[in-house]
Amino acid sequence: MNALTDAERQQLAVDFCGLQLATPLVLLSGCVGFGEEYTRVEGFSNHDVGAVCLKGTTLEPRLGNPPHRVAETPAGMLNAIGLPTPGVDHVVHRTLPALDFSETRFMANVSGSTVEEDAEVTRRFDDSPIDAIEINISCPNVKEGGVAFGNDPAMSARVVAACRAVTDKPLITKLSPNQTDIADNARRCIEAGSDAFAVINTLMGMAIDIETRTPVIGNNQGGLSGPAIKPVALLKVHQVHQVCKPHNIPIIGQGGITSARDAIEFLIAGASVIGLGTALFYDPLVCPRINRGILDYLQQHKLSGIHQLSGSLTLNTPPPAPCAGG
Repeated sequence: MNALTDAERQQLAVDFCGLQLATPLVLLSGCVGFGEEYTRVEGFSNHDVGAVCLKGTTLEPRLGNPPHRVAETPAGMLNAIGLPTPGVDHVVHRTLPALDFSETRFMANVSGSTVEEDAEVTRRFDDSPIDAIEINISCPNVKEGGVAFGNDPAMSARVVAACRAVTDKPLITKLSPNQTDIADNARRCIEAGSDAFAVINTLMGMAIDIETRTPVIGNNQGGLSGPAIKPVALLKVHQVHQVCKPHNIPIIGQGGITSARDAIEFLIAGASVIGLGTALFYDPLVCPRINRGILDYLQQHKLSGIHQLSGSLTLNTPPPAPCAGG
């Protein structure tokens, strides 16, 4: 695929929380390791993406969940990896120095099991070259913290406030779709100091082996990702955008994006940038194709940049209510 011209790169460039991203694509936490895995793939380049979100990090090392950790499902994938990590000190002192920050932006993912742990991990990332910090309050694959934080708006706000108190770096709150009112949760997180949102994390799901009559996933349940969740993710991005728009709060739209058309739908719904995850597992070179497709759309519709597309959804006029008695 032809390299992007300077003019095309200018069209794709995005301002995200004061960070200049070269393209609107963000590689999602848990899908690209600690930033180095996909650089081993021939033809892959971090120059094609605006940012890379590193794997979830806890205060101490952890091994994660027992196998099986991944299972393919119709139009998607279940995973219950369980946040294996070498711990924050290893990431800050050994992993980050090995990354090339001239290629793209790098975001940390904080995945503690208590409010205090989230705050401490955030504090240690604050004293590092990391560009932004994502707070994972919505992971369905750990028994403590995780989704329990993300489904309780008051607890979500507590986590955000604690992390806000220890860093001036941009804070991105990763929201769960497994809750009653995602817009109310977003509102409370904005009040607590969140600078941006990642919408959405995986949905909770299960797969069953009919021969053994046991769950396929060792953790019994896991997070469902991939094209199967795209309609849900689009709606959640739209709902959160209604809360974020008055405050100019950006959103990483994510959930089942595999093509430029998918990415454009998320931008129209209210996303500022696009998160890629499951698609990378079967097509590691999808990023330049999505960039090219977005560019073609911008040029076709005579738009100068992503900012003119983001949040441009026009809702249908609802039909009149039926008369009483039919």
